[in-house]
Amino acid sequence: MEADYVIVGAGSAGCAMAYRLGEAGHSVVVIEYGGTDAGPFIQMPAALSYPMNMSRYDWGYRTEPEPHLGNRRLATPRGKVIGGSSSINGMVYVRGHARDFDHWAEMGADGWSYADVLPYFRRMEHWHPGPHGGDDAWRGNDGPLHVSRGPRRNPLFHAFVEAGAQAGYPITLDYNGEQQEGFGPMEQTVWRGRRWSAANAYLRPAQKRFAVTVMRGLATRVVFDSEGEGGGSDAAKCRATGVEIRRGRRTEVVRARREVILTASSINSPKLLMLSGIGPAEELRALGIDPLADRPGVGRNLQDHLEVYIQMASSKPITLYRHWNLVSKALIGAQWLASRTGLGASNQFESAAFIRSKAGVEYPDIQYHFLPIAVRYDGKAAAEGHGFQAHTGPMRSPSRGAVTLRSSDPAEPPRIAFNYMSHPQDWEDFRTCIRLTREIFAQPAFAPYIKHEIQPGAALQSDEELDDFIREHAESAYHPCGTCRMGRADDPEAVVDPEGRVIGVSGLRVADSSVFPRIPNGNLNAPSIMVGEKIADHVLGRAPLAAENARPWINPAWQTSQR
Repeated sequence: MEADYVIVGAGSAGCAMAYRLGEAGHSVVVIEYGGTDAGPFIQMPAALSYPMNMSRYDWGYRTEPEPHLGNRRLATPRGKVIGGSSSINGMVYVRGHARDFDHWAEMGADGWSYADVLPYFRRMEHWHPGPHGGDDAWRGNDGPLHVSRGPRRNPLFHAFVEAGAQAGYPITLDYNGEQQEGFGPMEQTVWRGRRWSAANAYLRPAQKRFAVTVMRGLATRVVFDSEGEGGGSDAAKCRATGVEIRRGRRTEVVRARREVILTASSINSPKLLMLSGIGPAEELRALGIDPLADRPGVGRNLQDHLEVYIQMASSKPITLYRHWNLVSKALIGAQWLASRTGLGASNQFESAAFIRSKAGVEYPDIQYHFLPIAVRYDGKAAAEGHGFQAHTGPMRSPSRGAVTLRSSDPAEPPRIAFNYMSHPQDWEDFRTCIRLTREIFAQPAFAPYIKHEIQPGAALQSDEELDDFIREHAESAYHPCGTCRMGRADDPEAVVDPEGRVIGVSGLRVADSSVFPRIPNGNLNAPSIMVGEKIADHVLGRAPLAAENARPWINPAWQTSQR
C-alpha cells in the first residue's frame, strides 16, 4: 500500500485529519489495529459503560502501582476500534477554557492561543443548543461534529443547577461559549439518538467521498530513509517514508509519499516514536533500540484528571436506579433500536458545572459531571439503591508522569505511571472539591431529594479522613495527554513544533492529545479533534484560519472572591 499520507490511529484527531487531507484531494491510508464500531454497545449513548470495559474495543491498559494511591493500578482505557476513544468515551463535549489555550501559547505553542483555536472549534461543530439557547456567535453550525444536549427531564438535573445558584455561583447557558464558569446544561456528541463519534462525523464520510482507505494492522515502527549523504546517523537528514505494520504473521510497510502522521493516542504515539528510535537516547539504547533522534520529552509530561464520586441517597424513587434491572434495560434497548429515542439516546450526563476553588484563581479549576444514579463510571455496583452523584476533581494537577517502553517488542504494552497525587497541592485541591460539593448538596434545591450521604459518608470530616477516602476511591477521568508536548524547536523537552512536526527528523508529525502542553479544563475529545483539524491545515501548507478576538468572560471578582 502507498498513499500521499499515512495516518496511524483512527481516533478523534486521526479521523478529522483523514477527512481534511482527503477533502484536499490527497490519498490517505489510515492504519487502525481495532475493528468495527458497529453494534448497539458503541452506538447507543446510554450503553457507554460497556465498550470501555470490553477487550474487543479497549487496549486494556493499566497503570503501574500508583505509590500515592495505595499502590492501586488504575484503568487507563484507550479505544482499540474505529473511532478510537471517541467510540468508547462518555460523549461529553467540552472545548476547554480560553485561558488553557492562551497558556499553551505561553509555553511555546505559538499560534495555539484561544484566538487561534476558536475558529477551528467553530469549523468542526454543528451545534444544536435545544430550547435552552446559548452563545450562537461562539459556536459552529455546519461542521461534521454534531453536538447536542440531553432532554434534562429528570428534576434532579434542574436541582443541581438551582443548588449551584443558591450557593452563590453563576449560571451559564453555554460553558463552551463566552462563559465557562457556572452551572448549566452539559453537552454531548450525540446526534439523533446515536453516538456521534469521530468515525461517524469524519471517517465514514471521508471513505465515501475521498481517496481515504482504512487498513487493519499493528503499527510497529515508523520507517525512515536517509536524505542525501550522512546515512542514518544524521537524524536531521532522516525522513519518515512509511510505517511498518504486522498483519497476522506478515510484516509489511505502508509507504507515505508525503508524510507519516501519528494520531495513536497519548499512550501509543510516544510508544511508537520510541520504538522508531525517537526518545530519550540512553533509555532506548538500554532496550537495544538504535536512537535516531534524542528527544528526552517523548513519553514525559503525562497528565490526567482524577475524580471522586460524591454520592447521595435519594429520598424519592426518581433516579435511574429504577431501570437498573434486566427487564427495564431490555425495554430501553428495544426502544432505542426501534426509534433511537428514550433513555438509551442520552449519555445521562445532562447538567454540569465549572467553578473556582478559591479567590485568586482566575478561571475554573474544578469540574462537575452530575448523574441521576449512584454508580461507578465502569457500570459496576449501583450503590444503595436510589441515589445520585457528582463526579468532581481538580482540573490542573501539578503532578506529572511518564509513558515508557518495557521492551523493544511492539506487542508489549508500555509502562504507564501517572504519579497521581504526588504534589501536596493535589491533596488540598481534592479536599476542597469534596467540601464545596457537600455545600452544594446542602442547598434548599436538594432538600426534597436527599436522604443521606453515601460516599464519602458524613462521618468523614477531617483532612486525614478525606485523604484516606481519596487514596482509596479516586479514579481516572480517562483524560491522559501531554506525552509528545508541543513547543518551540529549540526547547529540549518539546517533541513536536507548533505545526506538529517531530523535532529532529522530517516527514513525521504527531496530532493527538499527546501534543497538549498542559491538560485543558474538562473532557479531552473536543480539543483532540480540534488538534486534528488545525494540524491538517499545517500539513496542507494552508494559512491558518483567521484569529478571532472574542473576549471570554472572566469573573470580575476573581481576585477577591471564590464565587
